This record gives sequence, C-alpha cells and structure tokens, in this order.
Amino acid sequence: MGHDRRNAANLRLRNFRRENPPQALKKGLPQMAELVYRPVIGAARTLFKALDLKIDTQGSEHIPKTGGAVLVSNHISYLDFIFTGLAALPQKRLVRFMAKESVFRHKVSGPLMRGMKHIPVDRKQGEEAYAHALASLRSGEIVGVFPEATISESFTLKSFKSGAARLAQEAGVPLIPMALWGTQRLWTKGRPSNFKRNHVPVTIRVGEPVEAPTDQYAGAITRRLRERVQELLEAAQRAYPVRPKDASDTWWVPAHLGGTAPTPAEVREKS
Repeated sequence: MGHDRRNAANLRLRNFRRENPPQALKKGLPQMAELVYRPVIGAARTLFKALDLKIDTQGSEHIPKTGGAVLVSNHISYLDFIFTGLAALPQKRLVRFMAKESVFRHKVSGPLMRGMKHIPVDRKQGEEAYAHALASLRSGEIVGVFPEATISESFTLKSFKSGAARLAQEAGVPLIPMALWGTQRLWTKGRPSNFKRNHVPVTIRVGEPVEAPTDQYAGAITRRLRERVQELLEAAQRAYPVRPKDASDTWWVPAHLGGTAPTPAEVREKS
C-alpha cells in the first residue's frame, strides 16, 4: 500500500511539473529574463545613437503583438540579431534567437544570451534546440531564425534550411519574413569591425506573414519563404540611401549589383 501511495504521489508530481508549473514560475522566468534583455536593448540603442546610425525600418506592424511567430531574416553581419530584434520593438515584442552553442560558452556573451532566453544550437544535437524553440513558440514567444545558418559572404541570399518552416508548422504559428541591408558595413565575416561615427545607414524591411499549413511540404513553404525574403532584400537595397564612395568602397556591394564582393561561386570555392 505504501509503495502504491509513493508511486501515485510521484506521478502527480511529474504531471504537475510538466503540465501545471507554479504561477510564480510561469510569470517569474520571463520577468527575470527581461531584467537582462531590456538593459541590453538600451545599451544597443545608446551605441547606435553614438555611432549616428541611420536606421530605416518599415513593416514592423506585420509582427504580431501577441502569440508565437518565427521571425526569419537574411544574414550578412555579426550584428544582424540586434537589428532583427529592434524591428520587433514597435510591437513591444522581444525575440528569442537561435544561436550557435559556442556563443553561450563565452564568458561575456554566455550569461547575457542565457539571461535573455536565447536558444543554443549544437549542430551535432539539433533535436534539443528544435524542442527548445518549439516550446518557446507554443508558449507565445517570437523565435528568431537565420535559415541560411551562416553569414553570406557574397551578401546574396543563400539556400534556406527547412527548420524554420517545420517549427512554424508544428507550433501552428506564422513565419514573418524580413531583410536587412547595410549591417555588413558595420561588422561582417572576413572584415574588421567598423564602429566609427560615420553615419552608416541600416535598412530593415519586414513583410506580411507567410502561413505554414501542416498539409504542405516544409520544402515548398521554405521556397516560398525564401522568395519573399529575396523580394524584401531587393526592396531594402533599392531604398538604401548611399552608394560606394569610390572603388575601394565597393566591397559591401554584391557582384551582380556592380560591387566587388565575392560571387556565391567564389565563396563556395574558397570554402
């Protein structure tokens, strides 16, 4: 009898932890995370103001004010996650980004990333990161994803991995496409960072939600998503207010637009 009682008590405890966490826990964790997140946002804004960056954002109204969503962007700079997050602030949303696990092990960035509830991705154990992101979406969070996985050194759009579409399908949330342009001029792969006060423009475009129905293949949704991000990227490039100053300043412009950035084929050969 005592054994049965212990088993019943353990079962109730497991169910309670899994399905009905204490209200203090459900409310406390986000609040504690925001104690870290909001000061980081404030610091970023202060830095951008000091650098006199000209940030032009359009389309933030497409980011839902409540509920889960997967925010999907192109990737051309080490700072893209900051600008992607800024695009959600007009809707009073904070984005939880999926980022490589090594960032979480760094003595400076690690505590900040964990404190802001970002999601570590170990490429050898991707299932854990996927489950973490799915749980965040189901709890009403916005999860930020760079489906190219790595920075595009050609500054053109690479192929997309299907994880973002699969997350949206399984969580029953929309995909929000967006594009960044100009961030590569601040700090990108293979180039020194540029944090001088030189008034660099950054253009951000957010598009209408892309639905992810469960009766469609994730690959088809991913192709449609990539096409939408490509359209937004081209719109951001057209709206960008400056051009290279001289021949030495064409490195940040893709080859197909007349710049000297490496072509996608050249990047593949190098790697």
